[in-house]
This record gives sequence, C-alpha cells and structure tokens, in this order.
Amino acid sequence: MKKIVTIIGARPQIIKSSAISRAVQSDFKEVLEEVIVHTGQHYDENMSKVFFDEMSIPTPNYNLQVGSGSHGVQTAKMIEGLEKIFLDEKPDGVVVYGDTNSTIAGALAAAKIHIPVIHIEAGLRSFNKAMPEEINRIACDHMSSLLFTPTKTGIDNLANEGFSLELAPKATIDSPNVYHCGDIMYDNSLHFSKVANDFQTVMEKESLVKDGFVLMTVHRDSNTDIAENMEAIFTSVNKLSKKYEIEFVLPLHPRTKSKLKTQLSDVAYTEVINNPLIKIIDPVGFMDIIALEQNAGMLVTDSGGLQKESFFFKKPCVILREQTEWIEIVNNGNAILTGADPDKIIEAFDSLYEYNNFTYPEYYGDGNAAKFICQKIVDEIV
Repeated sequence: MKKIVTIIGARPQIIKSSAISRAVQSDFKEVLEEVIVHTGQHYDENMSKVFFDEMSIPTPNYNLQVGSGSHGVQTAKMIEGLEKIFLDEKPDGVVVYGDTNSTIAGALAAAKIHIPVIHIEAGLRSFNKAMPEEINRIACDHMSSLLFTPTKTGIDNLANEGFSLELAPKATIDSPNVYHCGDIMYDNSLHFSKVANDFQTVMEKESLVKDGFVLMTVHRDSNTDIAENMEAIFTSVNKLSKKYEIEFVLPLHPRTKSKLKTQLSDVAYTEVINNPLIKIIDPVGFMDIIALEQNAGMLVTDSGGLQKESFFFKKPCVILREQTEWIEIVNNGNAILTGADPDKIIEAFDSLYEYNNFTYPEYYGDGNAAKFICQKIVDEIV
C-alpha cells in the first residue's frame, strides 16, 4: 500500500482532486491510500466547502487555514504547516495540482525533505513570468518526479525546457517521467455533466433560457486590480448586451464584486448596475457552474478553467487575457484572446457570436486521465 498526500487550497484544485479521489476509491483502494490536506488558501464557504459537499470529495484530513495574505506570507505559512504533516505522515508521494501558492508550497516542502512530487497539469505555460502562476508552475515542474500534462503542447514545452521524454523504470526528481495523460477536468466534466441536471437550481432561480445568455467571469488581478481594464471590460459588456439583447450572467467572487464600485468610473458603474441585461449573481457551486456552461450560448472569462471547459461543452469563448495555457482552443478558432482591449473584446464577441461552424478535436484525452495517473503512481514512485 502506497500513501499519497494530496494538496488542495483553491477552488479549481478541489474540483480537480475529485477525479483522483474517485479513481482511488473505485479502482485503487487496495494499493493507494490518499491523505487530503486543504491549505485554506480559499476559505469562503461558497468557494470551498460547498464543492466537497456537492462532489462527494472525502473530508480533508488536515486544514491549515492559512487564509489570505501576500504571496510570501501565505506561501511561508503553507510550507511550515505542510512540512510538519509530511514528517508525520511519511507519504510515498505528494500530489499537487496546477499553479497556485498551494502548489508551489507543497512542491517545495516535499522536495526539500526528499518526498517525490507528482504534478498534475504539468508543462502548461503562458510565457508571461509577470504572472505568479507562471513562476509557480515552472518551479513546481522542476521539483517533480512524475509530471502529468493534459496536452501535447505541454509535452513540447517540457521537452523545450530540457526534460527528457525517455521513461525511467522508477521516477525520481533526478530522472522524472513525463506523461501526456489527458485532462482530469475532462474526466470531471464527463462525469458531472451526467448528474448536473439533477442538482442544478441556478437556471430556474435566475430565470435563464438555454442558449439565451452569456456566462461571464472576471477574477484575475491583472483585470480586477487595474481600473482601466475593469472599465474597458465592463463598458464593452454593457455595449454587447444591448447590441445583441442578450443577458450576461456574472457569478462574481466577493472580491471582484467589491471592485466594481472602486474600479469603475461613476458613469460606467451606474450603467452596469442599472443594465437589466447584466445579471450579477453570487458565486455558485460546481454543479451550477456546469449547468451554466452547458446552457450558455457563449463564455467570456479570464479563468483558465472555464475557457477550457467552454471547449468541453462546445461553446465559443472570449478570453479576457493576453495569453493562455490552452493554446489549442485558440489555434482551432474556438476562442479568441482579447486582454482588456475594448475593441478586441467587441470584435472577438461579434466574430464568435456570428459563426457556427466550430470543430472540437479530442485535445484533452478520453476521460480516463485519473486512472492513468493513479496507475503510474503505483508503478513508478519509489
């Protein structure tokens, strides 16, 4: 029996971890023991606990409750708490997801005391080191023993950084093994889309009509913390909603909601708040976000996860960022990068809204990434 410690802290990681937990319980419970550590990076009830409840994720064995803070303060608290847990639990490997402070803290704490790091969503690059997430994912990859990338692009990125694609019999930090495994979020989307309709309440609650609204999210600091960008984004949305007479539905993180008042001009704020076609709602649970994605006509987002899920659910997407880790969907014409440029936002929306001949190649695997990952952990972690 091998023991893994899974590190989660942000909402996307909680969701991603459900795929691995399901695989452990359904196919690997005789050979893998999973200990879950929640760092407490996201501690809002709607951003965390509801996901465990809805997705039947095992209750975390530990919660560090680090809360918010600067990158240095938050990461330092995590490393201190995680190191103690690792020394007590003595795991065979530590599983980290994506690119958050929880990810880098877990990788650092484990690698420093010679515990193999297993990085899920390895190899993704925005090629913008001004993004804290880019620093986290690069550093984590170079501390990992097993690297699981969801895309062929991720494999190419790792090869370009000097990773060998030759496989060693056992994976170590000095001879890491790199795999193109598909995307565990595709696993999740397939699994939960089958049951989302049984749980969803948001469509009825908000009186939404299938294909009659645009799902929009804004949360990245590069948008919310720059008044000019917020002004450009929401002024554009205000114009588009009226041009097409279509609702924009925005489940807003409390932090972003508060930014509307402080970052928008008085004129823009008044127009947005008084526009009945801009529907601002509270953050929703995972089943409801799946329902919104399935039923929306389009997505407008700066979220890494939602832009990819738009592809899973065959919806075009305007990406409010300058770069994306999911370059495949841009190259295939399913999504357009606009940043916070108002002209680009409107042009991209017009183009995608009026086009209906999209294709959806199988970039993200066959829905069995989690089982593949668990098998490699069993076989290759020393």
